[in-house]
Amino acid sequence: MLIAANKAVSIDYTLTNDAGEVIDSSAGGAPLVYLHGAGNIIPGLEKALEGKEVGNELEVSVEPEEAYGEYSAELVSTLSRSMFEGVDELEVGMQFHASAPDGQMQIVTIRDLDGDDVTVDGNHPLAGQRLNFKVKVVAIRDASQEEVAHGHVHGEGGHHH
Repeated sequence: MLIAANKAVSIDYTLTNDAGEVIDSSAGGAPLVYLHGAGNIIPGLEKALEGKEVGNELEVSVEPEEAYGEYSAELVSTLSRSMFEGVDELEVGMQFHASAPDGQMQIVTIRDLDGDDVTVDGNHPLAGQRLNFKVKVVAIRDASQEEVAHGHVHGEGGHHH
């Protein structure tokens, strides 16, 4: 069976940056299971996996535009500490849900604290980076109708929303 749209695919992977530092890996844990063609993984990796079969191993470098996009300075802003009502202690690295300029929800990360000024960044932490994957295809199966309708793979025993 080949990887194609509406297949539930299981992969073992290691993700590194250009310096060779491991950013994420399934090593020592369960494989990543995703619904192919549903946008569950970054586009560049999904394209590289198209047509592969169980046992295939590949190394893929994905440029920012096919991963988490280029870094955008427009997504960095400085807010007043008063915007974080109900949060007693702010720390660099904390993440919050916020309204994006287009009205969608986005995650912002605190990058700097300076008195009452809080600098937040709406870029994905991996924006602007080339991502290097070592991947092994572990399993492929037809996705259920329910999984296709929901746009993601369900775990054992079904998925409860």
